Amino acid sequence: MNTLFKTIIGSSLLITPVLCLAQSTPSLFDGKTLNGWKRLAGTAEYSVEDGNIVGTTVLNSGNTFLVTNKEYGDFILEMDTKIESPLSNSGVQVRSHFDPNANKGKGKVYGRQFEIDPSDRRWSGGVYDEGRRDWIYPLDLNAKAKDAFKVGVYNHIRMECIGNEMRTWINGIAVADVVDTVDTKGFIGLQVHAVTSQDQAGKKVYFKNLRIQTKHLKFTPFPKDVFTVNYTSNKLSEHEKESGWRLLYDGHTSNGWRGATMTTFPAKGWLYADGTMHCLPSEGKEESGGGDIVTDSLYGAFDLSFEFKITHGTNSGVKYFVTLSEVTKGSAIGLEYQVLDDTLHPDAKLGRNGDRTLASLYDLIPSKKQARFVHPIGAWNTGRIIVYPNNHVEHYLNGVKVLEYERGSKEFKDLVAISKYVIWKNFGEAKEGHLLLQDHGNEVWFRSIKVKRLVE
Repeated sequence: MNTLFKTIIGSSLLITPVLCLAQSTPSLFDGKTLNGWKRLAGTAEYSVEDGNIVGTTVLNSGNTFLVTNKEYGDFILEMDTKIESPLSNSGVQVRSHFDPNANKGKGKVYGRQFEIDPSDRRWSGGVYDEGRRDWIYPLDLNAKAKDAFKVGVYNHIRMECIGNEMRTWINGIAVADVVDTVDTKGFIGLQVHAVTSQDQAGKKVYFKNLRIQTKHLKFTPFPKDVFTVNYTSNKLSEHEKESGWRLLYDGHTSNGWRGATMTTFPAKGWLYADGTMHCLPSEGKEESGGGDIVTDSLYGAFDLSFEFKITHGTNSGVKYFVTLSEVTKGSAIGLEYQVLDDTLHPDAKLGRNGDRTLASLYDLIPSKKQARFVHPIGAWNTGRIIVYPNNHVEHYLNGVKVLEYERGSKEFKDLVAISKYVIWKNFGEAKEGHLLLQDHGNEVWFRSIKVKRLVE
């Protein structure tokens, strides 16, 4: 086993001591009644059985929530939960809200949710934004925690919501870390998911030992290799700083960047103020505006995260291992995370098997993505590229892994041999290179560009 993976497994699966809240901490549930709670949105049933709040699915009901009458801001919340079937789904809402006019008057609960997902996907402990933004923290971002939740037995879950940050644990295993920009307070809720087939009806989910701490709050230490989803643009959380992340764009200047064929930043074609690195539209061709820009620094093994926004028909990309030694008339050469409007730009239909579509390794490996995880044109998407010291590479789009490969492997070389890159010797195998934002003549914005160097 590679040393890196030994290190990653050892640290990410580190089981944080189970810090159960003291019995003197206020309980959200008296163990006997549903006093202080109310049902919203759907028609699933809630009852009290043997000291548990029990939610039972009802055929053709929408998502149903049992929520606190009281709202909470900063808190540490713990409980034990059991779900009896892998066919079921549940969750715990935090800082959430209710729109009584939504869904034709049936109402809608919306807000962040601690996911309880016993399906084959195993995203329990991830963070879902119910009724609003969809998935915030899919567990592809922390795959080593996918086995923390067990079906048919009680699992201890913990949430820490302090300031604008939310952290989650299952059975003492650190799962998700989110820094958000919305919802400073709201109700806490227990979900029974909608079901539409008879074999899913009548399934139960159990909650007990619900305890909440609202004073003298302090975050529990989190493993440094657990990725943070951070919605505060061009800023790093304290956890990210401690984990080795650094910003490549400060939101105000071009510091750390230059033109790919220059010693300075381009005088035209790019704007870098107002929180975005903005490539202006020109002729829709490579290098037709200000040209590509590259980092001053070189990177070998790294974890790179970036947000991007495109207009209709845009073509751009984020390249890595750019050596600037290849002779080319167009954009600089390197491995490329494709940034593209798959619907309108013709490049999506070129290449082989979709290997020029959004988030693909351009002209080599197509991305495998679901439509629900692609944010629409004009909205921000998050890309991520990880290059491990052993040359294993992964591409992510909005938190979901869409491809992986081994740089320099026989399979990689075989793909290069049938691609446009065959004319360059040892393409994509440099020890290190620049990171590049591409000018393809179309309008595109980048922000929250951050990197972490990975070492053995």
